[in-house]
Amino acid sequence: MKQLNNLKKNKSKAHGYRFTVGRILQIVLALVFLVFAGRFLYISISKTVAGENLTERTNQLYRKNQVLKATRGSIYDRNGITIAEDSHVYTVYAVLDHSAIDYHNKPQYVVNKEKTAEKLAEVLPLSKERILKYLNPKKKSYQVEFGSGGSGLTIRQRHKIESFKLPGIKFIETPARLYPNGNFASPIVGLAQVQTNHQTENSNLVGIMGLEQYFNKQLSGKDGYRESFVDGENETMPTGKQKGEQPVNGNSLYLTLDFQMQSYLEQLMSQVQEKYKPVQLTAVVEDIKTGKVLAASQRPTFNPQTKKGLSSAWRDVLVQDSYEPGSVFKVLSLAAAIQSGNYNPNATYRSGSITIGGATIHDWNNTGWGVIPFSQAFPRSSNVGMATLEQKMGAKVWRQYLDAFHIGKMTGVTLPGEVPGILSFKTSTDQAVTSFGQGVNVTAMQMMQAFSSLGNNGQMVKPQFVDKIVSPTGKTIKKYKIENVGQPVYSAATTKVILQNMKEVLNQEYGTGSAYNMPGQSIGVKTGTAQIANPKGGGYMTGNNNYIFSVMGVTPLNDPRYCIYITMKQPQHMTAAAETILASIFKPMMNRIILTASKQQSGASVSTTTVPNVTGKKVSEAESAASSASLASVVLGTGKTVINQSLTAGQKTTAGSKLIVNTGGTIKMPNMTGWSKAEVTALGKLLGLQVQFTGTGSVKTQSIKAGQKISSGTQIKVELEE
Repeated sequence: MKQLNNLKKNKSKAHGYRFTVGRILQIVLALVFLVFAGRFLYISISKTVAGENLTERTNQLYRKNQVLKATRGSIYDRNGITIAEDSHVYTVYAVLDHSAIDYHNKPQYVVNKEKTAEKLAEVLPLSKERILKYLNPKKKSYQVEFGSGGSGLTIRQRHKIESFKLPGIKFIETPARLYPNGNFASPIVGLAQVQTNHQTENSNLVGIMGLEQYFNKQLSGKDGYRESFVDGENETMPTGKQKGEQPVNGNSLYLTLDFQMQSYLEQLMSQVQEKYKPVQLTAVVEDIKTGKVLAASQRPTFNPQTKKGLSSAWRDVLVQDSYEPGSVFKVLSLAAAIQSGNYNPNATYRSGSITIGGATIHDWNNTGWGVIPFSQAFPRSSNVGMATLEQKMGAKVWRQYLDAFHIGKMTGVTLPGEVPGILSFKTSTDQAVTSFGQGVNVTAMQMMQAFSSLGNNGQMVKPQFVDKIVSPTGKTIKKYKIENVGQPVYSAATTKVILQNMKEVLNQEYGTGSAYNMPGQSIGVKTGTAQIANPKGGGYMTGNNNYIFSVMGVTPLNDPRYCIYITMKQPQHMTAAAETILASIFKPMMNRIILTASKQQSGASVSTTTVPNVTGKKVSEAESAASSASLASVVLGTGKTVINQSLTAGQKTTAGSKLIVNTGGTIKMPNMTGWSKAEVTALGKLLGLQVQFTGTGSVKTQSIKAGQKISSGTQIKVELEE
């Protein structure tokens, strides 16, 4: 009985303990619940945790901020033909890590490397084996790129790869600048390249040289942005609020350059560069009535599309390099002598040499021509004659004219990095030698500005490369007008005497410019041969080729409208006389100018058209589209649809140009007789041909006859003739 009572007593105690523990647990749970409830209540009311706003954090998680890129303005020639425009290039990469899956559990990594490599090899300039090496890196990588072969892809290449639907193959889009004409006034037009802001990780095109740099602000525009809310799959929610700002596209430039004239000048310059290897070569064609530069080029140059030659052609030598001009400067000294009343054509002087300030000045042939009239000083390019005229004027008067011609001053042309040049004018010797272009350093643009006085009754006009700035809507924001910058010569009689002297340089037996004579044409010229200062010090360099050879010419003589100025520094392969070399540019270019001016006077105008996109179209459709755009279609291949075309879709070109289309299959050589060099070059680029040119002008003969089968890599020689 006693044991039973003890057992009941123990059970009662255990029950009490369990009750107590249960109560404690209930209280603890209640407290925990109250804490959590309080916490949730606090969060729901304050919407903050550890000082962070949960609403804002949620918004950030599902908020998508997108930069809306502004389109950089295009650059056109005077007729609206595209010189530079916005584009995009793509870099392909492959995700290898198997953790890359989407919300539907689909792989976002490369699943079948063999198939992926095989398909990519159809588009990329890489073999299947090479691509497989990239896809199988030695070290574990989340993703891999494919080197240079996988970068710089076009939108067409991207679309082709995307059509394969290869898991794990992604693209990086990069803004790019398209320069469809290759070597085309490259240092003048300049270059825009991608620059990345590492803080915002935004990439934009920025002009780094030439007009692209000078007008970077006008061309760039302003990026916009869009802020929206997305779901877990990064899709924009239809009910989500959006806000943002639309981008403002950049303005476009219309240049004074003429596409056909510039292309022809580039062709002539390249031939001289290849054959004679000058250290430097420049040429400018200008309408000196208005100051508008119609064509301008230099060597070395570069291809802004491929960047070939860029490392040796960073400088725009037309404004950034100064040099002693030599005898072409005698145009200025003769003008000053006539205008100041110190030129008597019938008076005589002894040529050969003259001593001024203790230094002896010689004529270019050292011995001179005995006693001759001043009327022969300019045509013979007599240094002694010009120095004598400078002595007659006096240093003060001569300096006034140098200042009036703005020698030693920048022109203010719209190109970056212009230098003012140098004028040494301290001693009597310094003053005398400037009369024939020594002791004075100028730029090509300064000389063009001075030469413009010949076409405006003594009034100088500022050289111009830009005709107008146009907004994205087509509104002209700024139209560049003729800018008069001074009148160093104010007598029509003075200009007439100068032009007569320039005519005698060509036509008189003692003139120095017979190599530039063009019978039946109204032109005048002045030649120059300037010594080059010895970089090691101590006078000038010696040797037959260590000069800056030059020529300037104007047409027509009765009222000059156009001027050509060419300089050539130190031809390394001087297998012909300097005059012969320069004439191979001067005469064809002058002939082109005269023909163009004749057409303009007859009322003919240059018609432009927009190139249609015929890639992917049937042959009949492509021919119809080309015809509607006033283009002459040239169909190559036996295929039924167009694979690629010679002219970029959307660009402007002259009406009547050839649109060459490749349909694949068996390709036969077309009859190219009469084709331009540009058209042959476009054919070679389209089909991968290796073309070698001789001569200038249009096609006369071709080494592969029309109708013969050709393929990529085929070599062809083409003879051109004016």
